[in-house]
Amino acid sequence: MASTRRKRTKSPAVALRPTTVAPTPVSVLSTATGARLDLIGSVAADTEVTGVTLRAQDVLPGDLFAALQGGRAHGAQFADQAIAAGATAILTDPAGRAELTRVLGPDAACAVLVHPEPRTVLGPVSARIYGYPSQRLKLIGITGTSGKTTTAYMVEAALLAAGHSVGLIGTVQTRIDGVAQPSSLTTPEAPTLQALLATMLERGVDAVVMEVSSHALALGRVDGAHFAIGAFTNLSQDHLDFHHSMRAYFDAKARLFAPSSSTRAVRPVICVDDEWGRRMVEIARADPQTTTVTVSTGPVPAQWHAGPSTVDADGKQHVTVTVPAGGDQDLTVPLPGRYNVANALTAVAIATGAGVPTSTAVEAIASVSVPGRLERIDRGQGFLVVVDYAHKPAALEAVIATLREQSRGRIAVVVGAGGDRDTGKRPMMGEIAARAAELVIVADDNPRSEDPAMIRAEVLDGARPVADEGTTEVREIGNRADAIRAAIAWAEPTDVVLIAGKGHETGQEIGGVKHPFDDRLVAAEALDALSVTPTNPAEDG
Repeated sequence: MASTRRKRTKSPAVALRPTTVAPTPVSVLSTATGARLDLIGSVAADTEVTGVTLRAQDVLPGDLFAALQGGRAHGAQFADQAIAAGATAILTDPAGRAELTRVLGPDAACAVLVHPEPRTVLGPVSARIYGYPSQRLKLIGITGTSGKTTTAYMVEAALLAAGHSVGLIGTVQTRIDGVAQPSSLTTPEAPTLQALLATMLERGVDAVVMEVSSHALALGRVDGAHFAIGAFTNLSQDHLDFHHSMRAYFDAKARLFAPSSSTRAVRPVICVDDEWGRRMVEIARADPQTTTVTVSTGPVPAQWHAGPSTVDADGKQHVTVTVPAGGDQDLTVPLPGRYNVANALTAVAIATGAGVPTSTAVEAIASVSVPGRLERIDRGQGFLVVVDYAHKPAALEAVIATLREQSRGRIAVVVGAGGDRDTGKRPMMGEIAARAAELVIVADDNPRSEDPAMIRAEVLDGARPVADEGTTEVREIGNRADAIRAAIAWAEPTDVVLIAGKGHETGQEIGGVKHPFDDRLVAAEALDALSVTPTNPAEDG
């Protein structure tokens, strides 16, 4: 059957898809992956596929439905729904193939690709179906524990300033030329990612900056993606519920740089401020043909190096940067904290590697703002209120240290920990807050399916022993809005209130239900309430 481009009906689902896709015969996918091709009902080996999804409810006519084993159920259990919605093919494992004989009716017709480990081929299959979009884009991947979002926003600004049409995929939002698009995970699943890249390409995008999580690397979400540049920011404790050890966590990140990895970036840019970055350089340089770019803000030598910072009253930093080509550049970093100098310098190195003049990148970065990253809430009050996404021990410690350097007053921290995530960091979060602040209010973050009180107890286990040693006050206020109001009511002129953990998020997940909640709005409302002076009835008239 001759292949012709097929127009797609736009999906009502959240995920973006291209409007035009060249059909791929399932026989081609079978040959490319080594998957066995079974034909059910009146279908042929040249049956065509024009899309791919992991969710039966998102299937469009012509889709390949990836029926994989999930945490609670096998996707093959929903194959009948997928076929009813128009799926022409199914990718599954032997267990899923057996399930199909029970699920599908006698009149069902579809092609089935049976692979022993279908998740390992889902990325390349998705890329093939959507025409390998990343090979026609300048794809930039940024990984690390902290700083991915800030660095990505800075690179996006530099690319836009240089005249590129830019896509951004990350924690806060997905954007095309600065316009927000629907998104969910930090790094989408492979079918969603490849469809998104194809959509961006279709809309004229020529460069894409994306955050690459350790989960995405470990689970194959970015398999099939071609990274022109890969960057590493840092590594500290997080996600040990998934990776189980720091070494495993590091190894997942290293898939963006290891010569043996199918997702290895062509050009690595690595910050060497911590030991993990220096180890990552060794991994990247194992391939002598790879040119690895290094970045440093400390004593470790690197091709890009930042000198000492001077800080303005509003937190902006000024630093002289030594560049590989020789000479210096004066870099203005719009956010406080030495770690943001590292983020900004990494962004400059990435942008320069992508062909942006260094001076253009430096100028663009100077005015970048990042939602939920040291975001000030100002209603004319005499003290500082800051919302930050810091939800990891190292990030929380760095943010509090930065605020302490700039403040003459006391510090209050509203802190919690997410449910269904690394439990080991919970007491660490409490201890760090208690050692650095005068007031710690332990509140709910996103409890998810866990008991909120149990999570708070684990955070308090780290905070209370420290408080007992000194003068730090520790309170437990589970209701997050009440906790924010209490911290703001406590503050006096020159004090600082840090609301940590959720940053840009606009929802709070409790018991599996996401409720509207935005730390920034709650803080603003609390500050507005402070400015309202109650009327004394005795003085009326």
